[in-house]
Amino acid sequence: MSDLWAERRPVEVGGLTFDVALTGPEDGVPVVLLHGFPQTADSWRSVAPRLARAGLRLIAPDQRGYSPGARPSEVAAYAVPHLVDDVIGLMGELGYDSAHVVGHDWGAAVAWSLTAHHPERVRSLVALSVPHLAAYGWALVNDDDQRERASYIGLFRQPGKAEDLLLEDDGRRLRAMFGDAMPEEHIATYVGVLSEPAALTAALSWYRAMGRDLGATPPVTVPTTYVWGDDDWALGAAGARRCGEHIHAEYRFVPVAGGSHWLPEEQPELVADEIVARVRA
Repeated sequence: MSDLWAERRPVEVGGLTFDVALTGPEDGVPVVLLHGFPQTADSWRSVAPRLARAGLRLIAPDQRGYSPGARPSEVAAYAVPHLVDDVIGLMGELGYDSAHVVGHDWGAAVAWSLTAHHPERVRSLVALSVPHLAAYGWALVNDDDQRERASYIGLFRQPGKAEDLLLEDDGRRLRAMFGDAMPEEHIATYVGVLSEPAALTAALSWYRAMGRDLGATPPVTVPTTYVWGDDDWALGAAGARRCGEHIHAEYRFVPVAGGSHWLPEEQPELVADEIVARVRA
């Protein structure tokens, strides 16, 4: 993690040690920031300072598989219920019974599941890129465009082959995933983390542990904002526009014209504004 954070601290949960970045006033309203693949907590590097200036207390873990002390070898250890329990455990260790939750990409998937199954832990939700998992599951089954966009998952679920392809030529294919959305030094940080022993296998285990039951995720019952870039290469319009059907609470849908998949780094001001608005609503 970079020095953009006021504090970095190891936090032990269930025998695993997570690297957690914190910033903002210690007595501020808690906001948990959950990153996606293939990134780390530093994906919030341009969002967190804006939120801290708004008086919020930011808690951004390097999640299971990304923290060196939290890399179990079994694929089953990366099933979504375990990822959700990690967040609940981290909140508890830091002294919070509940918090506002923000997630991007896989972090959004964890945030949706956390909010759907444990609404008492979540004050509000902001999800970036990935819609409610039932909406995404519907699109995978019924929308040809979304199935095509998700075809990369088949590769990611192949042990060994995926690691070899993604890391060869200094992570050329990993780097290509980001397009022109962020500076090369940011990309190099992520590739460096995933080049550590067993790190990429751990990160890909999120995909390998993914079950068909995600589409059965219950509706969300807390105030929610969903932000989606209409130029997202991985998430199409079919799931995005059905997301609100699964929110049984106050809901705001924010389509971003020309926005890519990498919203926290490409659109930090917009993302920060939406988080602040949701927290203060």
